[in-house]
Formats: sequence, structure tokens, C-alpha cells
Amino acid sequence: MARATFSLDDETIAEIKRTAIRLKRSQSHVLREAVAEYAARTDRLSERERLRMLGAIKELRAAGPTGTARDTTAELAEIRAARRGGGRRSVTGVEDAE
Repeated sequence: MARATFSLDDETIAEIKRTAIRLKRSQSHVLREAVAEYAARTDRLSERERLRMLGAIKELRAAGPTGTARDTTAELAEIRAARRGGGRRSVTGVEDAE
């Protein structure tokens, strides 16, 4: 196991010690578990981020579609054809002359 040195404030050190005593675990164990839990949480959205994203989705839904159903159908057909053909060859859907 590797050793590392970190600077922590007095209150954090005291909390680590209290937690270690309460759990009957080493301070290193408490820190490892705390870091593992924190790392697992960083992959999830915070409540604030979640609400911001939901707001953006609501705005998009309220704005309605920007094109016609025919435009959407044509774009989907183009995407499907490009996938079957190995990828898009141009942005417009028309093959570039090479």
C-alpha cells in the first residue's frame, strides 16, 4: 500500500478520529471509504444539476419542433442509409466529389 501526505484542517482531522473510534476502524480505513463514496457520487448529478437539465428539457418541449415531420423522416432515412453505407460522407447528405 502506498503512503501519502495531505494537509487537512483540524476539524476534519478530529472528525476522522471520531469516526474511526466510533466504527472501531483505522483512520486510514475511514479515509479510504470516504474517498470511495465521494468518487461514486461524482458520477451522479447533483440535485441542482438535475433540476437545471429538467428545466432545459421543459424549454425544448415547450418550444416545439423546429422542422416538419417530412424533414425528420428524410433526416432519419439519411442517417440510416449512412450507417448502412459505413458513415456519412458529407454534412449535407450529398457525397462530395473527390
